[in-house]
Amino acid sequence: MFLSGCKMLVRSKSAWQKLSNISACKPIRRLQCPLPDCRNYSTAAAEPSSSYDQNAENSKEDNNSDVIYTPPAAVGNSSATIPLSAAAGSIIGKRFYKNVTTRQADDGNGWNIMLDYRTLKTPTKTPLKLPTLALAKAVAAEWEYQLNGIRPFTMPLMRLSCTALDRAPLIREKTIENLLRHIHTDLVFCRAPEDSDLTSHVHDLQVEYMDPLFDWMEAELGVRPVLYTSIFAGKQPQELVNAMERFLKKTDNWELTAIDAVTAAANSITIAFAVFRGRLDVEEAIKLVRLEEDLQVEKWGLVEGGHDVDMADLRVHISSAVAFLGLVKY
Repeated sequence: MFLSGCKMLVRSKSAWQKLSNISACKPIRRLQCPLPDCRNYSTAAAEPSSSYDQNAENSKEDNNSDVIYTPPAAVGNSSATIPLSAAAGSIIGKRFYKNVTTRQADDGNGWNIMLDYRTLKTPTKTPLKLPTLALAKAVAAEWEYQLNGIRPFTMPLMRLSCTALDRAPLIREKTIENLLRHIHTDLVFCRAPEDSDLTSHVHDLQVEYMDPLFDWMEAELGVRPVLYTSIFAGKQPQELVNAMERFLKKTDNWELTAIDAVTAAANSITIAFAVFRGRLDVEEAIKLVRLEEDLQVEKWGLVEGGHDVDMADLRVHISSAVAFLGLVKY
């Protein structure tokens, strides 16, 4: 399952990056990040680093204009810390390393990523220690791909890894509570009315694709969800909530991070649960999420810069979470 997620992630990231680069055609002038971690970004460079300009040629002519980020010189450090601004989706600096390698952690439990001689760290300055060599190699490949500048939005596996290490242990209970609230507003539990000419074809497709999922879910958890036609959602049986809670509490922080990512992208904890158990692959999950919208696109046409961006974004988030989950278990 995770191999299909890896393949889909590669294709989706390429399409998504092309669309994302549309907004990067013109240089951003004098953009300054207010976060202290961004201003104190440690690169452990042997020589003072020059300011990074999104347009390399323009930076040679005017070093004070279009400045996005200026990393300070830091001689003697042996680590590279990712700033909190990495979540902003912008270029945070130029590539300050030549080689990306992996090595076993000093305690023999897990794997580190090395940028030259620097140990890669998370935004909270925690060493990025990954549970499997497969995941470490995949995250290292993301860093190797940063050719003309560090673009965090092209490193979804790195983002998920940092979340699992930094945030998941601190907000685990809150994350589970938030996921359980999704049960009552789950996307797949909203059924289109059957007695309307406008929605009857949507209803038929939902019955065809979603009812087998509900049958499987009943066999797995011992309770069948309640379907509703109101856009204001409905109340699910407490037995379903309890069963899902038991499932979530058995996961580790890495698995919970992947489940949370799929749930957020799909607006459905049911789809995340089915992906985790191997009932749905990436394509099947995306089809369920976009079932109604794809019908609208088929009828009225695709809006460029709207539907296509949404499709690429959804594929990146779901396929990266599926690949991440598989690499953690590999």
